[in-house]
Amino acid sequence: MKTKSLVSIDDLSTDEITKILKLAGDFEKNPVQDLLPGKVVATLFFEPSTRTRLSFESAVNKLGGRIIGFTDSSTSSVTKGETLYDTIRMVSSYADLIVMRHPIEGSARYASEVSVVPIINAGDGANQHPTQTLLDLYSIQKTQGTLDNLNICMVGDLKYGRTVHSLLMAMSRWNTTFNFVAPDELRMPDEYKLYLNNLGLRYHETSDLSEVITTADIVYMTRVQKERFSDPMEYEKVKNAYVLHKSMLSDSKPGMKILHPLPRVNEINTDVDNTNNAYYFTQALNGVYTRQAIICTLLGIK
Repeated sequence: MKTKSLVSIDDLSTDEITKILKLAGDFEKNPVQDLLPGKVVATLFFEPSTRTRLSFESAVNKLGGRIIGFTDSSTSSVTKGETLYDTIRMVSSYADLIVMRHPIEGSARYASEVSVVPIINAGDGANQHPTQTLLDLYSIQKTQGTLDNLNICMVGDLKYGRTVHSLLMAMSRWNTTFNFVAPDELRMPDEYKLYLNNLGLRYHETSDLSEVITTADIVYMTRVQKERFSDPMEYEKVKNAYVLHKSMLSDSKPGMKILHPLPRVNEINTDVDNTNNAYYFTQALNGVYTRQAIICTLLGIK
């Protein structure tokens, strides 16, 4: 790997991504292995998390390691005024690897520069979420049989959604066509569109999901994130911008799969859950195998 930590998906070469996805497939076949005896992984979650935190803990436990850390910064010395620098320096003396979620963009990169052990970014503000991206790539490859020449429709909060930002950066390594579906207030930031322009990759923007859903191989739904809005009225205006119903899937491609980083609020109706298109719960399960692969790769174990 280029660096000892995983802060951004760009910290990985395409070859390294491919190897992690292959290793995740091996772990799916055999998830319980005694590969981390004596290893301690610290999980520092300065923001709430369910799937990311629990899947990391499940991954470590299945590999025989130990977990320390906190799930609420109010229970840590941060409430006493301890700086992130001191927190990371202290925790890195207790653990072999740190998984960190933090609300401030760039916090994970900073932590990786001061830590003496690898840092895994479990989400830094609206910036990056590389382990979610890797499990998304694993899910896409598993359902589509390839990562190349796919049409990906991203729906919802494309402005603040760190999962769509990371996924866009990753899938731009292959010949991907993107459709961005969002209200004007939540459109994909210009910097990501410029990135695609420079690579010569195609993308289309619309506020009408029905306009592009029939062409998609992957529909990537996201919730409108209330916690990213400083003005509650702005959130109320867009919170129900898109709600996916079973009736909207009738003309979709047979192999189209619906992904969602979860949690969902109401952007996917429960009548979608039992369709062949729904894949978001299996996607969450894939996070265990992918994170096992990431941890072992960073620690040089497998």
